[in-house]
Amino acid sequence: MRFGGSIMTRIRKIAILIDGGFFMKRLKDWPNIDRSNPGAVATAARWMCRRHVQRLTGANGRGGIWLDHVYRIFFYDAHPYEDQPHHPLKNRQINYKSTPEAVFRRALFQEIRRQRKFALRLGTLTKTGDWMPYNRHMKGLLKLWHHAAYLDAVLADPSSADPERTAAARRALTSWTTLTEDDIELPLRQKGVDMRIGLDIASMTFKRQVDTIILVTGDSDFIPAAKIARREGAEFILDPMWQSVSDDLCEHVDGIASGLDRPLRNQSAAIIEQGN
Repeated sequence: MRFGGSIMTRIRKIAILIDGGFFMKRLKDWPNIDRSNPGAVATAARWMCRRHVQRLTGANGRGGIWLDHVYRIFFYDAHPYEDQPHHPLKNRQINYKSTPEAVFRRALFQEIRRQRKFALRLGTLTKTGDWMPYNRHMKGLLKLWHHAAYLDAVLADPSSADPERTAAARRALTSWTTLTEDDIELPLRQKGVDMRIGLDIASMTFKRQVDTIILVTGDSDFIPAAKIARREGAEFILDPMWQSVSDDLCEHVDGIASGLDRPLRNQSAAIIEQGN
């Protein structure tokens, strides 16, 4: 399009929605990104979004020109859990507010807030049960159940002991005797995050605020929101960060593309451009 003798390029209205929990989990496959550094994580998120916009618009070059095509970049996560539950093995209260994970999340949120056109959407972390062993220990711990009747019989009548069965029971028992204080966890679950993502998708499409939505996730729970967006005429692109995607999710998006380069687990040094 020409205006006043100059060529005007189309300005797209792109919204990028990042599932923060999914994003952090997937980043482990990019060893060149320091996941313990909030600034590095925020830069990786920004770089990923920039690559998406540049591919859609051709807005190459340095500077923040690519942001002219961005309506908003939403980063969804949950406030850190900050209660002080009593640890049954350490026999003391654990202040979750001062844990390294809570400190990191608060620092990351501050970095996100400083980024131009980024918006933070925070749900909550809620306790869903009492302390329990990590999943990786459960198989070994449950093996003892198969020996319970035998052990009960031997306790009642020691002469009934069988050397082989006793040895097997002892091996199963080691799963419990070697359990350490740090091998149990307090089950926590995010609440309000998926709801916020779905509401934002619906709101932006119904109000015609965007023409393109890029969702960074691998969760098929967002299929209804994707269907709404497409019915309202918005282009819906999924970024699963190179994770495999279910056929159902593939069916209800307009395209699948990842903003970060394909991860190389054995790479030792790669550079992420620190662009504006």
